[in-house]
Amino acid sequence: MTEKISYYLDNVFPDFEPELKQRLTKLCMLREIPAGEIIIRKGQFIKHTLLIGSGRVKLYRQGDDGEEAFIYELEAGSACALSMICNTKQEASEIMAKTVEDTVAIMIPIRLMDELMQQYKTWYYFVIANYRARFEELLSVFDNVVFKGMDERLEFYLKNQFERNKNNILSITHQEIANDLNSSREVISRLLKKMEQEKKIRLLRNSIEWLGRI
Repeated sequence: MTEKISYYLDNVFPDFEPELKQRLTKLCMLREIPAGEIIIRKGQFIKHTLLIGSGRVKLYRQGDDGEEAFIYELEAGSACALSMICNTKQEASEIMAKTVEDTVAIMIPIRLMDELMQQYKTWYYFVIANYRARFEELLSVFDNVVFKGMDERLEFYLKNQFERNKNNILSITHQEIANDLNSSREVISRLLKKMEQEKKIRLLRNSIEWLGRI
């Protein structure tokens, strides 16, 4: 297990100083999580911060009636800033997190957070960079919801997904897109068909092909 943790730290988090890597390797756990599993639930007291070694995780804000609004996505090399905040303040989670792909996560115990921030500069800068990145993503979500129509939001969303996927083919259903954009499948299907007519995408079975440059 320690060998696997060392592998991900060396290859996915190369900027961490050697002493920090040694500390994390000694005290952290590695968790292999299958796609589609909920790893953080609303109201849960989080005991670990997640470093994503591989795979993808989507975070959602849940309403009182159970509806879900997509917030942002985590991929290899990133960490869940919101879980860091909950850990620091020892508060229950206000979000739900679910794996999109098979994911490997390094689990950092809550008790280490203050120590890591104080003793290791690379960890301090990593946390600040993650806060900034997540804040910028939240601003993008806000701007899209407030200032753009659903057609613009859909195109912006798809471009981001294709860029993250680094492939012209994206395996995703119309319902999954609707869930992420807090819309209905019928609306999303209609707008996707319009994009296909405009030669921006090609609709395939449970996937979408991007016809422009990524």
